[in-house]
Amino acid sequence: MDGVLVAEDRLVPGADEFLAELIANDIKFLVLTNNSIRTPRDLQARLSHTGLDIPESAIWTSALATATFLDSQRPRGTAYVVGESGLTTALHDIGYVLTESNPDYVVLGETRTYSFEAITTAIRLVERGSRFIATNPDATGPSAEGVLPATGAVAALITRATGREPYYVGKPNPLMMRSALRAIGAHSENTVMIGDRMDTDIISGLEAGLNTMLVLTGISTISSVEMFPYRPTKVLDSVADLLGRTRNPFD
Repeated sequence: MDGVLVAEDRLVPGADEFLAELIANDIKFLVLTNNSIRTPRDLQARLSHTGLDIPESAIWTSALATATFLDSQRPRGTAYVVGESGLTTALHDIGYVLTESNPDYVVLGETRTYSFEAITTAIRLVERGSRFIATNPDATGPSAEGVLPATGAVAALITRATGREPYYVGKPNPLMMRSALRAIGAHSENTVMIGDRMDTDIISGLEAGLNTMLVLTGISTISSVEMFPYRPTKVLDSVADLLGRTRNPFD
Protein backbone atom coordinates (compact mmCIF):
# COMPACT_ATOMS: atom_id res chain seq x y z
CA MET A 1 0.00 0.00 0.00
CA ASP A 2 2.44 2.69 1.23
CA GLY A 3 5.04 3.49 -1.38
CA VAL A 4 3.05 1.79 -4.14
CA LEU A 5 -0.44 3.34 -4.13
CA VAL A 6 0.08 6.18 -1.68
CA ALA A 7 3.09 8.12 -0.44
CA GLU A 8 2.66 9.97 2.87
CA ASP A 9 -1.12 10.03 2.39
CA ARG A 10 -0.84 11.38 -1.15
CA LEU A 11 -1.97 9.42 -4.18
CA VAL A 12 0.83 8.02 -6.33
CA PRO A 13 0.02 9.42 -9.79
CA GLY A 14 -1.75 6.80 -11.88
CA ALA A 15 -2.53 4.49 -8.95
CA ASP A 16 -6.27 5.21 -9.20
CA GLU A 17 -6.27 4.41 -12.93
CA PHE A 18 -4.26 1.23 -12.31
CA LEU A 19 -6.78 -0.05 -9.75
CA ALA A 20 -9.71 0.93 -12.00
CA GLU A 21 -8.15 -1.14 -14.78
CA LEU A 22 -7.76 -4.16 -12.50
CA ILE A 23 -11.44 -3.92 -11.57
CA ALA A 24 -12.54 -3.40 -15.19
CA ASN A 25 -10.57 -6.48 -16.24
CA ASP A 26 -11.98 -8.53 -13.34
CA ILE A 27 -8.50 -9.14 -11.93
CA LYS A 28 -8.54 -10.05 -8.24
CA PHE A 29 -6.21 -8.08 -6.00
CA LEU A 30 -5.38 -7.37 -2.39
CA VAL A 31 -3.75 -4.27 -0.96
CA LEU A 32 -1.21 -5.38 1.65
CA THR A 33 0.31 -3.55 4.59
CA ASN A 34 2.62 -4.67 7.37
CA ASN A 35 1.17 -1.97 9.61
CA SER A 36 -1.28 -3.44 12.13
CA ILE A 37 -2.60 -0.19 13.64
CA ARG A 38 -5.77 0.24 11.57
CA THR A 39 -8.63 -2.09 10.67
CA PRO A 40 -9.42 -2.64 6.98
CA ARG A 41 -12.42 -0.32 7.42
CA ASP A 42 -10.16 2.44 8.78
CA LEU A 43 -7.71 1.91 5.93
CA GLN A 44 -10.53 1.99 3.40
CA ALA A 45 -11.50 5.43 4.72
CA ARG A 46 -7.89 6.62 4.68
CA LEU A 47 -7.43 5.49 1.08
CA SER A 48 -10.74 7.05 0.10
CA HIS A 49 -9.42 10.43 1.23
CA THR A 50 -6.54 10.07 -1.24
CA GLY A 51 -8.94 9.27 -4.09
CA LEU A 52 -8.69 5.47 -4.05
CA ASP A 53 -11.94 3.54 -3.82
CA ILE A 54 -10.87 0.14 -2.50
CA PRO A 55 -13.36 -2.27 -0.90
CA GLU A 56 -12.69 -3.31 2.68
CA SER A 57 -12.51 -6.94 1.54
CA ALA A 58 -9.52 -6.10 -0.70
CA ILE A 59 -7.30 -4.92 2.19
CA TRP A 60 -5.03 -7.42 3.93
CA THR A 61 -2.99 -6.39 6.96
CA SER A 62 -0.36 -8.09 9.11
CA ALA A 63 -2.99 -8.04 11.89
CA LEU A 64 -5.37 -10.14 9.76
CA ALA A 65 -2.54 -12.47 8.78
CA THR A 66 -1.58 -12.84 12.45
CA ALA A 67 -5.18 -13.61 13.45
CA THR A 68 -5.47 -16.17 10.64
CA PHE A 69 -2.24 -17.83 11.80
CA LEU A 70 -3.29 -17.95 15.47
CA ASP A 71 -6.71 -19.32 14.55
CA SER A 72 -5.01 -22.17 12.69
CA GLN A 73 -2.61 -22.86 15.57
CA ARG A 74 -4.79 -22.50 18.65
CA PRO A 75 -8.45 -21.74 17.88
CA ARG A 76 -10.32 -19.54 20.37
CA GLY A 77 -7.20 -19.00 22.45
CA THR A 78 -6.10 -16.15 24.68
CA ALA A 79 -3.65 -13.33 24.12
CA TYR A 80 -2.11 -10.29 25.73
CA VAL A 81 -1.88 -7.63 23.03
CA VAL A 82 0.42 -4.66 22.72
CA GLY A 83 -1.14 -2.86 19.78
CA GLU A 84 -4.11 -0.93 18.52
CA SER A 85 -7.59 -1.53 17.14
CA GLY A 86 -6.42 -3.15 13.90
CA LEU A 87 -4.89 -6.00 15.89
CA THR A 88 -7.36 -6.28 18.76
CA THR A 89 -10.32 -6.29 16.35
CA ALA A 90 -8.74 -9.01 14.21
CA LEU A 91 -8.21 -11.20 17.27
CA HIS A 92 -11.70 -10.57 18.65
CA ASP A 93 -13.13 -11.53 15.25
CA ILE A 94 -11.58 -15.02 15.47
CA GLY A 95 -12.94 -15.54 18.97
CA TYR A 96 -9.80 -14.75 20.98
CA VAL A 97 -10.04 -13.49 24.55
CA LEU A 98 -7.64 -10.67 25.40
CA THR A 99 -6.26 -11.05 28.90
CA GLU A 100 -3.24 -10.53 31.14
CA SER A 101 -3.96 -13.78 33.03
CA ASN A 102 -1.70 -16.55 31.70
CA PRO A 103 -2.42 -15.90 28.00
CA ASP A 104 -1.48 -18.44 25.36
CA TYR A 105 0.29 -15.70 23.43
CA VAL A 106 1.84 -12.28 23.81
CA VAL A 107 1.08 -10.55 20.52
CA LEU A 108 3.06 -7.45 19.67
CA GLY A 109 1.87 -5.06 16.98
CA GLU A 110 2.26 -1.47 15.87
CA THR A 111 1.19 1.42 18.07
CA ARG A 112 2.08 5.08 18.40
CA THR A 113 1.71 4.83 22.19
CA TYR A 114 4.08 2.09 23.37
CA SER A 115 4.06 2.26 27.17
CA PHE A 116 6.68 1.10 29.64
CA GLU A 117 3.94 -0.63 31.64
CA ALA A 118 2.62 -2.61 28.66
CA ILE A 119 6.10 -3.68 27.55
CA THR A 120 6.96 -4.71 31.10
CA THR A 121 3.79 -6.83 31.29
CA ALA A 122 4.69 -8.44 27.95
CA ILE A 123 8.19 -9.26 29.18
CA ARG A 124 6.88 -10.88 32.37
CA LEU A 125 4.29 -12.94 30.51
CA VAL A 126 6.84 -14.19 27.97
CA GLU A 127 9.17 -15.09 30.85
CA ARG A 128 6.33 -17.12 32.40
CA GLY A 129 5.80 -19.11 29.23
CA SER A 130 3.42 -17.23 26.94
CA ARG A 131 4.39 -17.73 23.29
CA PHE A 132 5.78 -14.59 21.66
CA ILE A 133 4.24 -13.43 18.35
CA ALA A 134 4.90 -10.18 16.47
CA THR A 135 2.90 -8.90 13.53
CA ASN A 136 5.95 -7.78 11.53
CA PRO A 137 9.71 -7.19 11.85
CA ASP A 138 9.83 -3.57 10.62
CA ALA A 139 12.20 -1.75 13.00
CA THR A 140 11.06 1.76 12.07
CA GLY A 141 8.12 3.49 10.48
CA PRO A 142 7.76 6.88 8.78
CA SER A 143 6.25 10.07 10.11
CA ALA A 144 6.24 13.72 9.09
CA GLU A 145 8.91 14.41 11.74
CA GLY A 146 11.13 11.43 10.83
CA VAL A 147 11.38 7.75 11.68
CA LEU A 148 9.48 6.17 14.57
CA PRO A 149 10.30 2.95 16.46
CA ALA A 150 8.10 0.17 15.12
CA THR A 151 7.24 -3.43 15.99
CA GLY A 152 10.65 -4.91 15.23
CA ALA A 153 12.46 -2.45 17.50
CA VAL A 154 10.14 -3.11 20.44
CA ALA A 155 10.31 -6.87 19.79
CA ALA A 156 14.11 -6.62 20.04
CA LEU A 157 13.73 -4.96 23.44
CA ILE A 158 11.50 -7.79 24.69
CA THR A 159 13.86 -10.39 23.23
CA ARG A 160 16.84 -8.79 24.95
CA ALA A 161 14.99 -8.88 28.27
CA THR A 162 13.67 -12.45 27.94
CA GLY A 163 16.00 -14.27 25.56
CA ARG A 164 12.91 -15.29 23.54
CA GLU A 165 12.63 -14.47 19.83
CA PRO A 166 9.15 -13.76 18.45
CA TYR A 167 7.59 -15.47 15.48
CA TYR A 168 6.99 -12.75 12.90
CA VAL A 169 3.88 -13.32 10.78
CA GLY A 170 3.98 -10.33 8.40
CA LYS A 171 6.27 -9.69 5.45
CA PRO A 172 8.88 -10.96 4.66
CA ASN A 173 7.38 -14.17 6.05
CA PRO A 174 5.84 -15.85 2.97
CA LEU A 175 3.08 -17.02 5.32
CA MET A 176 1.47 -13.60 4.92
CA MET A 177 1.58 -13.97 1.14
CA ARG A 178 0.07 -17.45 1.25
CA SER A 179 -2.74 -16.37 3.56
CA ALA A 180 -3.44 -13.46 1.20
CA LEU A 181 -3.55 -15.83 -1.79
CA ARG A 182 -6.04 -18.05 0.03
CA ALA A 183 -8.16 -15.02 0.91
CA ILE A 184 -8.85 -14.31 -2.78
CA GLY A 185 -8.62 -17.88 -4.09
CA ALA A 186 -5.50 -17.14 -6.11
CA HIS A 187 -2.49 -19.28 -7.05
CA SER A 188 1.15 -18.28 -6.88
CA GLU A 189 1.90 -19.18 -10.49
CA ASN A 190 -0.45 -16.52 -11.86
CA THR A 191 -0.10 -13.85 -9.18
CA VAL A 192 2.24 -10.85 -9.05
CA MET A 193 3.56 -9.11 -5.93
CA ILE A 194 4.07 -5.37 -6.47
CA GLY A 195 6.03 -3.60 -3.74
CA ASP A 196 8.48 -0.82 -2.99
CA ARG A 197 10.78 -2.67 -0.56
CA MET A 198 13.30 -5.33 -1.47
CA ASP A 199 13.68 -6.57 2.11
CA THR A 200 9.98 -7.23 2.75
CA ASP A 201 7.81 -7.08 -0.37
CA ILE A 202 10.07 -8.60 -2.98
CA ILE A 203 11.62 -11.33 -0.85
CA SER A 204 8.24 -12.41 0.55
CA GLY A 205 6.81 -12.63 -2.96
CA LEU A 206 9.87 -14.51 -4.17
CA GLU A 207 9.74 -17.02 -1.31
CA ALA A 208 6.02 -17.57 -1.86
CA GLY A 209 6.67 -18.46 -5.52
CA LEU A 210 5.24 -15.27 -7.06
CA ASN A 211 6.57 -13.09 -9.85
CA THR A 212 7.58 -9.74 -8.34
CA MET A 213 7.64 -6.11 -9.45
CA LEU A 214 9.53 -3.39 -7.63
CA VAL A 215 8.26 0.17 -8.01
CA LEU A 216 10.46 3.19 -7.33
CA THR A 217 7.78 5.38 -5.77
CA GLY A 218 8.66 4.34 -2.23
CA ILE A 219 11.83 3.46 -0.37
CA SER A 220 13.86 1.69 -3.07
CA THR A 221 16.08 3.10 -5.79
CA ILE A 222 17.76 1.52 -8.79
CA SER A 223 21.09 1.56 -6.96
CA SER A 224 19.67 0.04 -3.76
CA VAL A 225 18.38 -2.97 -5.72
CA GLU A 226 21.99 -3.98 -6.38
CA MET A 227 22.66 -4.32 -2.65
CA PHE A 228 20.55 -7.50 -2.43
CA PRO A 229 21.48 -11.04 -3.53
CA TYR A 230 18.08 -11.48 -5.21
CA ARG A 231 16.24 -9.44 -7.82
CA PRO A 232 12.62 -8.66 -8.65
CA THR A 233 11.22 -10.08 -11.86
CA LYS A 234 10.81 -6.51 -13.09
CA VAL A 235 11.56 -2.95 -11.94
CA LEU A 236 9.09 -0.15 -12.73
CA ASP A 237 9.11 3.58 -12.10
CA SER A 238 5.49 3.33 -10.89
CA VAL A 239 2.31 1.27 -11.12
CA ALA A 240 1.31 3.79 -13.77
CA ASP A 241 3.72 1.92 -16.08
CA LEU A 242 1.26 -1.00 -16.00
CA LEU A 243 -1.66 0.94 -17.46
CA GLY A 244 -2.94 -0.90 -20.52
CA ARG A 245 -0.88 -3.95 -19.55
CA THR A 246 -2.59 -5.39 -16.48
CA ARG A 247 -3.69 -8.53 -18.33
CA ASN A 248 -0.13 -9.27 -19.53
CA PRO A 249 2.22 -7.26 -17.31
CA PHE A 250 5.41 -8.98 -18.49
CA ASP A 251 4.86 -8.53 -22.22
